[in-house]
Amino acid sequence: MDSVPSLKAWADSLGGIEYPLLSDFYPHGKVAQLYGVLRSEGYSERAIFVIDRQGLIRYVDVHPIDDQPDNEVLFRVLAEIEPGAASAPAQAAPPPPEPRPNADVVLYCTPWCPDCRRVRNFLRERGIEFIEIDITRDRSAAQRVRGWANGSETTPTIDVRETIIIGFDKLKLAKALGIEEVF
Repeated sequence: MDSVPSLKAWADSLGGIEYPLLSDFYPHGKVAQLYGVLRSEGYSERAIFVIDRQGLIRYVDVHPIDDQPDNEVLFRVLAEIEPGAASAPAQAAPPPPEPRPNADVVLYCTPWCPDCRRVRNFLRERGIEFIEIDITRDRSAAQRVRGWANGSETTPTIDVRETIIIGFDKLKLAKALGIEEVF
């Protein structure tokens, strides 16, 4: 159900992709409804359907809206369907994982994640300094997140002095930060 600009930003974050994407923005969610992933609240699950040239669904991935799909899996699926037609942007071998950034709080996020915005606000309102890493641009950081989140690129993932918090859990975050909160 993403708009065309949102899909373009996602494609650009991958270094450019050459296969077609469908924007289900208008009429709002019609395709999501037909594929059974439109919620009654008016938004869809995060769902990816890969459809081959004959119109057959060859891959389905449905998961929580704040989880980012593993792009490498998508590239493998596309290469299996049509070898040579769709591939990941040309890159050298993946870099070794970089060391943990030197900060008490590191926020691993994506530009479109609503819970990432909430965590940013939570930290800023309390005057807590943090480093933010966009996992769509830093694939080494995405690899770290997948290691912590059972293979998923779940955002936000928060590293508070090496205590890892997957998702925005205010109680866990406050405890890790050593602050008392009334929720």
